[in-house]
Amino acid sequence: MQQFVCREKHYYNDKIYIMGILNVTPDSFSDGGDFYAVDDAVARALQMQEDGADFIDIGAVSTRPGSILVGEAEEAERLLPVLNALQGKMRVPISVDTFRPRIAEFALQAGAYIINDVSGFSAEMAAVVKRYHAGWILMHSAGAAATEMQYDNGVVCEVQKCFDDFIDGADACGVLREQLMLDPGFGFSKDTQQNKELLEKLKELDTHGSFLLTALSRKRFVGELTGAGEPKDRLEGTLQFNRMAISQGSCVLRVHDVREHKAMIERYYKYG
Repeated sequence: MQQFVCREKHYYNDKIYIMGILNVTPDSFSDGGDFYAVDDAVARALQMQEDGADFIDIGAVSTRPGSILVGEAEEAERLLPVLNALQGKMRVPISVDTFRPRIAEFALQAGAYIINDVSGFSAEMAAVVKRYHAGWILMHSAGAAATEMQYDNGVVCEVQKCFDDFIDGADACGVLREQLMLDPGFGFSKDTQQNKELLEKLKELDTHGSFLLTALSRKRFVGELTGAGEPKDRLEGTLQFNRMAISQGSCVLRVHDVREHKAMIERYYKYG
């Protein structure tokens, strides 16, 4: 049985876990500005916890196509007041979506348990994760979110090579495989057909004993495959595709709509 460890908390792949998305940004693709104020962000985190989230993932920098990358100081100004306001109020671990090791350290000092790094592996981030024995989500991306790539050996082989490199790097830096979740990076440097192929073949990926996380909630390819134009209209497609992800071995779903995914898991699976 696989396990995931973030600081002192242990999780096993005998159930499906829900990671609720909380963007404290003005410009995220689906909910930008909805939870930008600290009070709104805190209320949203607490609501997702009550709705059944197992983790809350807080991001202060948008990675949507065309977004403007803010500096480290602004990221900290958005993020840290929310983390401080949530201290003592959360029963579930907080994950912080950042690619900056300095921000990651601030977050872990403020009580976060997991770092969600869309930039992939770096030795500097590995040192921070190791120091706190934190969880670490590593995502495949061959470029910016809007960059579409051609993979000579196919997208699945490309993601597998990336996962292999992640594991080798973590091993070399002394980060345990049980501290990792691996994310195939739906919507990042992939076109609609590549995303579809990846979803259909997730089971072929070897995560080397680490948890497989899928983050496809409300993404553009979901809309393109289902005809739902606006991000907030993509719930039905997101639920459908996340059921496919579960059938292909994903045990962590990163989603905007926690309550609906909790209901889906309770309806179709004997655990959750």
